[in-house]
Amino acid sequence: MNVETHWEKIYREKAPDAVSWYRPHLETCLALIEKAAREREASIIDVGGGESTLVDDLLACGYQRITVLDVSQTAIDVTKKRLGPASDRVRWIIANITGAEFAPNAYDLWHDRSVFHFLTVREQRVAYVRQVARAVKPGGHVLVSTFGPEGSTKCSGLEVVRYDAESLHAEFGVRFRLLDSIKELHKTPFGTKQQFLYCLCRVQ
Repeated sequence: MNVETHWEKIYREKAPDAVSWYRPHLETCLALIEKAAREREASIIDVGGGESTLVDDLLACGYQRITVLDVSQTAIDVTKKRLGPASDRVRWIIANITGAEFAPNAYDLWHDRSVFHFLTVREQRVAYVRQVARAVKPGGHVLVSTFGPEGSTKCSGLEVVRYDAESLHAEFGVRFRLLDSIKELHKTPFGTKQQFLYCLCRVQ
């Protein structure tokens, strides 16, 4: 089963609040985004946005240039329906992140909660970082969240790579200056806890 088929199956079979990564609001992500992108005209991409409510909260905060990318058409359709007419204020991309096409220096901030840790093959991670380096403006910010060193080893039937701040930063390299890192215990809808790591970098 390829990546696209896998995630289409997940999103078709499970309600938005019945997946382990669900949170009503991504408070930590939103706080770090507001710290890094204070201007509401900042261009923001949410990679793997799926059915997340982050886009709702970004719109409510007044951000005007938002892009949501996900590999699943089903997930995007659910989010667009939830937003209603406000969905017209968002740019939507259906694509696998390692193969998507971005204009150079398109974004002030790149956000990813729980995509990077699914890239278990080095070549995939190199392709991802290449995408970030192309798409984010010099001086822009990259916020990536993965399972932490004590987090899960699998998610939705797939193997993941766990990171601490040092190992995650090392994947991106010296062009990305690490500004902040946070560990968080996420309570799943099933009552279990997962350790997440958030790293915020500035592109040099």
